[in-house]
Amino acid sequence: MRSAAALVCFACLGVPVLCAALRPGDPEVRRITDGVADTVVTTTYRADDDGRPGRTVVLVPGLLGSAFTFRKVAPALSEAGHDAVVIEPLGMGASARPRDADYSLGGQAERLGRALDSLGISNATFVCHSVGASICLRLALQRPALVAGVISLNGGPDEAAATGGLRTALKLSPVIKLLGAERIMKNKVKDGLVESAADPSWVTADVIAGYTKPFTSVDAVLTGFRGMVNAQERLPLRPRLSEIRAPVTLLVGAGKPGQVKTTDLAVMVESLPRLVVDSVPDAGQYIQEENPGAVVRAVEAQLRISQPATKPARPSPSTTRVQPLR
Repeated sequence: MRSAAALVCFACLGVPVLCAALRPGDPEVRRITDGVADTVVTTTYRADDDGRPGRTVVLVPGLLGSAFTFRKVAPALSEAGHDAVVIEPLGMGASARPRDADYSLGGQAERLGRALDSLGISNATFVCHSVGASICLRLALQRPALVAGVISLNGGPDEAAATGGLRTALKLSPVIKLLGAERIMKNKVKDGLVESAADPSWVTADVIAGYTKPFTSVDAVLTGFRGMVNAQERLPLRPRLSEIRAPVTLLVGAGKPGQVKTTDLAVMVESLPRLVVDSVPDAGQYIQEENPGAVVRAVEAQLRISQPATKPARPSPSTTRVQPLR
């Protein structure tokens, strides 16, 4: 494991500032610029260099989560002996939202790979929420040496980042801005978090503030969302799933039915050679919020079997299993 000490961290405005040496578990935030305006933000939790055979775990949020969504999981992984690195894709969290960037899922995967190159990371385990899973699965195809395994949190093989709800919201954006966009967006986020939870008691005022912090610039958020809606994928993902050699674990929040589409689950079971499907009974869409321990245990379980397969294989009952993860 790398040394936990670091003397320089980068503030979210991108200005280098001197700070005290980081202790194990302290987050180190930096911006990585890829081109003129393509900037992603990473948050790293260093593990203690105690001789344990740790692994770098890369966490990729979905559209709403940002690094905030992994605030429970990342420190827990660090305490378990792993370096945890949260990477916010373009248009998500504190990352940039340039007008003319490539927001396709394939483009996001390529950008994610270049960010990992700049951080000197390879052969990592990925924890990806929602649409972030589709980015990570594409990366496993594009750069297999970077991906030792994927843990998907309610994420299927999406072929587009933009949902129907997002497309509708963008069509109504002039009216939304007129009526008070920031207030409306915060209320929509709150409603979405509550409705998707097995137990909504975790959706507090502080949590809502954390999830909606990126919405302070409504115009910038809408620019990023428009880029996602207009993005064109160069290659589909589903026909290529059988080529992914890394193990994939799909965690399904069973406390709130419908978190993963039945058709998506069927495609993954049929196509992924090394798939494990585990249900988390006491969680909904945001497993990392309602049962962060289940995420950490899934990482540890996959690390025990994450030697790459020598060639793609058709799934069989021996390579695909479904069981509850408590």
